[in-house]
Amino acid sequence: MIKIYTVASCSSCKKAMDWMDKHELPYQEINLITDPITKEDLLEILALTEHGTVDIISRRSQAYQRLNIDFETIKLNELVQIIEENRTLLRRPLVVDEKRLQVGYNDDEIRKFLPRPRRKIEIETAKKRVLDLEWQTPSDSHEISS
Repeated sequence: MIKIYTVASCSSCKKAMDWMDKHELPYQEINLITDPITKEDLLEILALTEHGTVDIISRRSQAYQRLNIDFETIKLNELVQIIEENRTLLRRPLVVDEKRLQVGYNDDEIRKFLPRPRRKIEIETAKKRVLDLEWQTPSDSHEISS
């Protein structure tokens, strides 16, 4: 199951959920402010990062500025506790499944959550559209828009 960690005022979170809806992918929205998040949830997210805390901590957040902590030097249990107490530290949206993590919304990268057969079909369809456009002459494109 895909989980999307969000906050209500986040436009990128809305885009991620709209994309999931458009592609008919089931997901669970987890509001970082109001919904319960377990230590295990946070550990799963951390386990999926490539560069650890750098990937998921928002250095521009007010919580980050206020706390003034070097996240690379603290112990894992301390990190999890700090995040549990200051959830706005997390970048968003965090889109997670059993194998993948996407931080933020990116139209191309989010496609990795499509099942492989559907990804292949979408790529083939997109290539066909590009080829069809390349074969149109300028007069053809004028006729299409009329």
